[in-house]
Amino acid sequence: MNKFTLIAGPCAIEDDKMPFIIGREVKRICDDLGINYIFKGSYRKANRSRLDSFTGIGDEKALKILKAVGEELGVETITDIHESHEAEMVAQYVDNIQIPAFLCRQTELLLAAAKTGKGVNIKKGQFLSPEAMQFPLEKVRSTGNEKVWLTERGNSFGYTDLIVDATSISRLKALGAFTIMDCTHAVQKPNRTEGVTGGDPSMIETVALSAIATGADGFFMETHPDPKTAKSDPHTMLQLDKLEGILTKAMNIRKALHA
Repeated sequence: MNKFTLIAGPCAIEDDKMPFIIGREVKRICDDLGINYIFKGSYRKANRSRLDSFTGIGDEKALKILKAVGEELGVETITDIHESHEAEMVAQYVDNIQIPAFLCRQTELLLAAAKTGKGVNIKKGQFLSPEAMQFPLEKVRSTGNEKVWLTERGNSFGYTDLIVDATSISRLKALGAFTIMDCTHAVQKPNRTEGVTGGDPSMIETVALSAIATGADGFFMETHPDPKTAKSDPHTMLQLDKLEGILTKAMNIRKALHA
């Protein structure tokens, strides 16, 4: 990928209407700003804290919706996997596969995703330095698959907060991979006593503008017209009507830096 890229969509595929509503609006914004758009949606949420958390509407149904959104909008799609056996199935429906941060060192998972020939987005673990991501990167590339990106999403700070190191983007880029900033998960407040991850969406813009100023090649943002009603990650998603303003500022900064 050469153009600035936005990976965006709802946290989870929660029905058969919302993904299209979100995708159409994000595509319009990206087209206006000259941004490459990849639609994101988790077909299944396998890493929730509580047993009663929303996990999905059914694997095949959600994957078919992902494929349909990509076909209607004419954009690539991406979803995350949690176990190696999922890779081959998911690859039939999406263009790219994402490796969750907590699983970024899982060798079998990385190799299975890479062997599909799809693009592989590896999220940096909250427990790893930027330099440590050279090893997951090498695992994917060992298969001959060079379509691999790295995504920063903050580091654990105590039990219930994340921090974003301003040097992380440039340090990840030094590894020679397309580097993305996850602007929404970076503002999470995990491990709360009620078992539902919190967050501070007011800081999404700050994270985004800082990242693009330090050379990010793209953003990852989960977004929803009404986050509080979303079935997954309601406290961290960006309200959809705020996306255009943030991206406009970000692209202005990028243009100034490359003038």
